[in-house]
Amino acid sequence: MNISQLFDIANIFVLPFWVLMIFLPKWKFTRRVMESYLPFVVLAGAYLYLFVNSITPENAAALSNPQLADIARFFGDETAAATGWIHFLVMDLFVGRWIYLEGQKTGIWTIHSIALCLFAGPLGLLSHILTYWISKAFFPNSQTSEAVVEEVVSSSS
Repeated sequence: MNISQLFDIANIFVLPFWVLMIFLPKWKFTRRVMESYLPFVVLAGAYLYLFVNSITPENAAALSNPQLADIARFFGDETAAATGWIHFLVMDLFVGRWIYLEGQKTGIWTIHSIALCLFAGPLGLLSHILTYWISKAFFPNSQTSEAVVEEVVSSSS
C-alpha cells in the first residue's frame, strides 16, 4: 500500500464515527462505538507507520529544534504531509469523541461543536467550551435526567 492509498483510507475510516456522533448521537450503538479506543489504535498505527517512514536525519533535526522554515520543508514531503494529516485526523476525532461523551454525560448540546471539530478541531473544542459555559450560566439545571441518574449511580459506587 502506498502513502496516497493510506492517506485516502484514513480519511474514509474516520467518517463513520463523525456521522454517528453528529446524526445519531442518542443511538446506543453510537455510544458503544465511541466509548471504544479501537479507532484510535488503528489510526495511531497508521500514524506510527508514516512517522517512522518520514524520519530522515534532516527531518529528525528539524523536529528536535523546530524552526518554522524547517517544519515547512518537512511538510513539503508527501510522507511527512500524510503523517501530519493523520495526526490531525486522530486528534480531531479524539477531541470530537470527548465532546460527544461530555454531551451525553451532561445533556449539553454538542452537535455544532462536533461538526466544527470535524473541520477545524480547535474551533470545535472552543465552541464546546463556550457552549458549556453559556449552558451553565443560563441553564444551570439543564442536565438530562439520564445524566443525573448516571451521576447518582457513579457517586454512590
